[in-house]
Amino acid sequence: MPLHVPPAPAPALRSVLTALGSPTAVREARTPSLRAAQGPATPELPLPVHVLDSVTPEGTAVTRLAGWRFLIRCGDRAVAAAETMLTPDGWAFSHFFEGPYIAATERALRQAENMKGAYQPRLLSVPGLYMLTLWLHGDLTADGADGHPAASDLLVPLAPAPPGIAAHRPHRVAELLPVLTHRVTPAPLLGSPA
Repeated sequence: MPLHVPPAPAPALRSVLTALGSPTAVREARTPSLRAAQGPATPELPLPVHVLDSVTPEGTAVTRLAGWRFLIRCGDRAVAAAETMLTPDGWAFSHFFEGPYIAATERALRQAENMKGAYQPRLLSVPGLYMLTLWLHGDLTADGADGHPAASDLLVPLAPAPPGIAAHRPHRVAELLPVLTHRVTPAPLLGSPA
């Protein structure tokens, strides 16, 4: 089934296009692949980036929107990504970056396009595990900036995934969230009350 990519806020896209058009922003970016790219660079596949802040005792994920990520394509491949963030003045370009999550995101999106069912793709960051997942949200009409992972949504850990969690293997939120919660929750210190 095709994925239903939510539209990014227009100011976020404009800020990325402005940064791509700025020789200074591209030259100063720590992205050799983007600096060396031949031909036009275009931002594609805007994905809202949500951060997992906590999980309630009832098992509901508490998330917040941290920004929008655009894959930067030159020719037939993504060479970098651009991140935007919300500021008091609205959406603004944050930075360009490259690394393993670029290819892992593309791979997970291709994988998701071949799954049964229709999904709205998002990214879910789990900072306590240094983990990023492709979050496949089942509500296609939802605003990409809002919402929390539903029990039936899918999470696809991107490579590199933390030890013991298989990258690129889809998991229902109801199955993976308890594992993540257990691993993120720090163990009580010795001698402290439990």
